[in-house]
Amino acid sequence: MSIDTTYATAATGYGAASTTSASNDTLDQQAFLELLVAQLRNQDPSSPMDSSQLMAQTTQLATMERLVEISDTSRESFALQMRVAGASLVGQTVSWTDADGTVQTGVVDAVSYAGAVPTVTVGGEEIPLDQVGTVTRTGAITTPDPVDSTPDETTPDDES
Repeated sequence: MSIDTTYATAATGYGAASTTSASNDTLDQQAFLELLVAQLRNQDPSSPMDSSQLMAQTTQLATMERLVEISDTSRESFALQMRVAGASLVGQTVSWTDADGTVQTGVVDAVSYAGAVPTVTVGGEEIPLDQVGTVTRTGAITTPDPVDSTPDETTPDDES
């Protein structure tokens, strides 16, 4: 299974990517406003633009802006989920299929967020998070024995 992460880059990070998107959105908004002003300036005076058309175009612009914001928020949320998922794998046993088609298994030692997709390190080998096939709990969960508060039958005090 492959995860599309073309929106994220290691060099810029998510904050910088959002800034780039915002500047592109601003250009789109600016272009829309310039076209609208040009349309109003060059309209036929005998047949002016209908105000309902102007309202419809303004509403479309506002809707587009909100959709872009929702899309950006969804991408950021997905990226954070991938980071949390990667961090939760440290100390867990994972399996993956290597380039030769062989299923490998090992315990995750570390997670790296340097690339677009987090990578887990297993025995010195880095595996992209989206190539991890299974995760199993490493070791058994043990509960401590309850503290025995009853005295032993033979204590040093009994020898007197």
